Amino acid sequence: MNAPQEVLLAEPRGFCAGVDRAIEIVERALTKFGAPIYVRHEIVHNTYVVNDLKAKGAIFIEELSDVPPGATLIFSAHGVSKAVQEEARARGFHIFDATCPLVTKVHVEVAKLAQEGYEFIMIGHKGHPEVEGTLGQLDGGIHLVEDVADVARVQPAQTAKLAVVTQTTLSVDDAAEITAAVRARFPTVREPKQQDICYATQNRQDAVKLLSPQVDLVIVVGSPTSSNSNRLRELAQRLGTTSYMVDSAAELRPEWFEGIARVGLTAGASAPEILVREVIDRIKALGAVSVRKLSGIEETIKFPLPKGLKLDGAGQAADDGE
Repeated sequence: MNAPQEVLLAEPRGFCAGVDRAIEIVERALTKFGAPIYVRHEIVHNTYVVNDLKAKGAIFIEELSDVPPGATLIFSAHGVSKAVQEEARARGFHIFDATCPLVTKVHVEVAKLAQEGYEFIMIGHKGHPEVEGTLGQLDGGIHLVEDVADVARVQPAQTAKLAVVTQTTLSVDDAAEITAAVRARFPTVREPKQQDICYATQNRQDAVKLLSPQVDLVIVVGSPTSSNSNRLRELAQRLGTTSYMVDSAAELRPEWFEGIARVGLTAGASAPEILVREVIDRIKALGAVSVRKLSGIEETIKFPLPKGLKLDGAGQAADDGE
């Protein structure tokens, strides 16, 4: 038997509340203020989403000097440093902040504890925009560690007041292992009351843990820049199931499915469901006859929008976070 027979869908998968909110902020700004709307960094790490918003009039930039004076500027879901916030204000932009509230929670915690004299160990991936934004909340005193080996090398100025924070989209298991190493070296380290890894990252990883043992192959829909999507692929692989990540159905290769009876399918938190449907159609074209959804946590969380994005006119959503 050469063709897959069944597709198993992980639940939950795809968009999280922070991504939904970020995309809606850009779309509402375009509707209310007209194109162009400038966005610092990709609003979320997904090629399809970014291209869709570009077509509607969003312009994605990395340098604020590329934004004309008086323009509307949106900060991406990953958050930005204090320096970027201050420069944007100084340049007189009309600013909307699409930072995920769960990232903002980490920023608020860092600011609060820094005032109490804390230094920080941050677990995260160097160069990721969320990490740069969190590191940039302070002028110093945050030490980035990417793995257990980094923990042995880190040299805080003092250890009496030391706190650990993490990027919100890490592997839950990796973060736990690195946190344990931090705790072993600095037994009095303060840990977040609730872990910093967001509910959506946790839920999607838990769903892959349930999915992987039941299938011969896992396909993750997500863009190469998406941290949480990469973690899903790595997790399936670590659990012993061959896994590939694709940005779209066009990247699926028929040879992956030879001799495969069951395909597991999930999507990162920034990947839209339309891409999942296209992947299902492609796998069906290769021979799959059934699609089954696994049971999983139903996510109902919704974040309010920033003020100033209420749309006029009948039938428009009026939820303005007020």
